[in-house]
Amino acid sequence: MSDGATARGSATEREEARKIAEGLEHLSGFGNEHSSEAVPGALPVGRNSPQRAPLGLYAEQLSGSAFTEPRAVNRRSWLYRIRPSAAHPAFTRTGNGALRSAPFTQTVPDPNRLRWNPLPDPAEGTDFLAGLWTLGGNGDVTQRTGMAVHLYHANASMRRVFSDADGELLIVPERGGLLLRTEFGLLHLEPGHIALIPRGVRFRVELLDETARGYVCENYGAPFQLPDLGPIGANGLANARDFRAPVAAYEDVEGPVEVVNKYCGNLWTATYDHSPLDVVAWHGNHVPYAYDLRRFNVMGTISYDHPDPSIFTVLTSPSDTPGLAGVDFVVFAPRWLVGEDTFRPPYFHRNVMSEYMGLIEGAYDAKTAGEGGFVPGGGSLHTMMSAHGPDRETFDRASAAELKPQKIDDGLAFMFETRWPVSLTPQAARAEHLQQGYDDVWQGLERHFRPLH
Repeated sequence: MSDGATARGSATEREEARKIAEGLEHLSGFGNEHSSEAVPGALPVGRNSPQRAPLGLYAEQLSGSAFTEPRAVNRRSWLYRIRPSAAHPAFTRTGNGALRSAPFTQTVPDPNRLRWNPLPDPAEGTDFLAGLWTLGGNGDVTQRTGMAVHLYHANASMRRVFSDADGELLIVPERGGLLLRTEFGLLHLEPGHIALIPRGVRFRVELLDETARGYVCENYGAPFQLPDLGPIGANGLANARDFRAPVAAYEDVEGPVEVVNKYCGNLWTATYDHSPLDVVAWHGNHVPYAYDLRRFNVMGTISYDHPDPSIFTVLTSPSDTPGLAGVDFVVFAPRWLVGEDTFRPPYFHRNVMSEYMGLIEGAYDAKTAGEGGFVPGGGSLHTMMSAHGPDRETFDRASAAELKPQKIDDGLAFMFETRWPVSLTPQAARAEHLQQGYDDVWQGLERHFRPLH
């Protein structure tokens, strides 16, 4: 993979980027028909594509769904830009680096429980795109089904621009703040936040700290949406108003800019004579978002038993089977545990779904933290029907604990849960940071069975 024109940003550049990030304004709401203009009068009134768009701009539609999909799930935005996206030279293939795409067929699907330490530090001058490292996934990018689990590590801001035609990108920072410059405007992310970049939207990632590290879910299937609440009612889980969309901001830059496009699993590059982040105004619902996971309104038991983890769903990508997600994004946010006569950590489980879990900060209440354990930046994979649950130390502690109200506020974990098995990439199957002996955490679970007669 070409490093483009990446370079390690100076402390002054990072300070300036952070000042911009912390002063941003946003639009509120998930799935809304937003509109924004960076220059007054840039948005046409009463029509999308007038004979002459205002201010000499070009009108262009970006479709995230088929034209004829039902209105409730139709995704599209109208962009008013300095130059149309069509004004670019031919793309040519470039190296994929450690980025891989479905179908994942280079390894035999592994039923074992697996856990990884964090990615090692990247080489000097590694930007977000060069720092993407694929663990595995399922489906097929050419059929727009399935998902991929990536991690990233970076120590340089991007000078180039990236877009993904294969799917939308859910970015989950674990270390280091990010400033995302998108066609729609700017988003600010810190660990504990997430960003959703829709399919095909161009963006650049600038670092706000010396290094950055985190996770990415690439969703090839139906766009993420808020889950239905069912018996919960009208409120709870992730509130739509807490999602932040950018206000219009544009770059009017002449000169060479590398633009990288991910298409059918491979990276393609072209050098534009201008920045493609030149949208002066826009309206629509196919837009990037950011969300603070600490605003998640946790639902839980106030009587007995541990609720199923579906109650922690932030976003879901639905499939053709109601209730069966192509991928769910689940967060285990700070919460109270008050269940009576209840084993409070997550229960022992075998699941038809596959679960990749990551840790943003602190510790997860079902796993032992510390060296050789489940640590921030690391991850575990419990694929379809693999038996898992609390480790021995956690089981022993929770089985004997006094059942008084307990606040879980020292950790922030998440899960990418998918309907299909997750197959590994060869680099993940052979990674030096793959923990050996993960099965040992369940050794020593003693026999306690005592027949009454």
